[in-house]
Amino acid sequence: MVIGLLAVTAIPTVTGVSLGVVEQRKQNTRMEDEKRMAKFHIDVFCEGNSEKAMRLNRRRGVLRDNKVYIDHADPSLRKQTAHTAAAFYIGYPDDNQKRGDGLVSTISDNPPMLNWIYVDKNTMELKYGNRTQSIEHIVGHWDWTEDEAGVILDKKELWVAVEEEDDVWALYYDQNSDGLTGFVDPEKTVVEISICRNLIDKPEGGNNSDQNQT
Repeated sequence: MVIGLLAVTAIPTVTGVSLGVVEQRKQNTRMEDEKRMAKFHIDVFCEGNSEKAMRLNRRRGVLRDNKVYIDHADPSLRKQTAHTAAAFYIGYPDDNQKRGDGLVSTISDNPPMLNWIYVDKNTMELKYGNRTQSIEHIVGHWDWTEDEAGVILDKKELWVAVEEEDDVWALYYDQNSDGLTGFVDPEKTVVEISICRNLIDKPEGGNNSDQNQT
């Protein structure tokens, strides 16, 4: 009888602990979702010593004509008008292929509009578009490096910049790590780069990739 009584009196305690664990998990999930949905600029870093590499270093991802280009962080220095990408991670609503998080960016401020950033599977260019335009291509899983600063796709950092015209650079994904052989004209300049998250609204006391920035 004593054992039975102890078991009964323990039930509220066990239930309370279980509910507390569930609630904590929900809170952790919400916090993680909020962190992954924090908007950031896509900043370029290039360690090369060539003139072109130094030009690219600290430039920024911009959107125009359905492609992701690399241009000056200061819009007044750009030769062509473009929208500065303000990106964040969110689950991609795919066709049950479980491709994980996609990368979304604003494409205009007025009116406010969002599109998916994706890799064109036929050209390896980074482009942006709606679900219909993106779903047949490489849409995820997008993530960050261990320090949460670098942007990665399918657990890899395989980013390159391609000079399509004189000092007009586009962002590509070098999926085969071969300098985009078979995808771009071999006469074009291809430069290895890293792309990083420069948080737009930075947490107090936090440090991010913006330590190098504008």
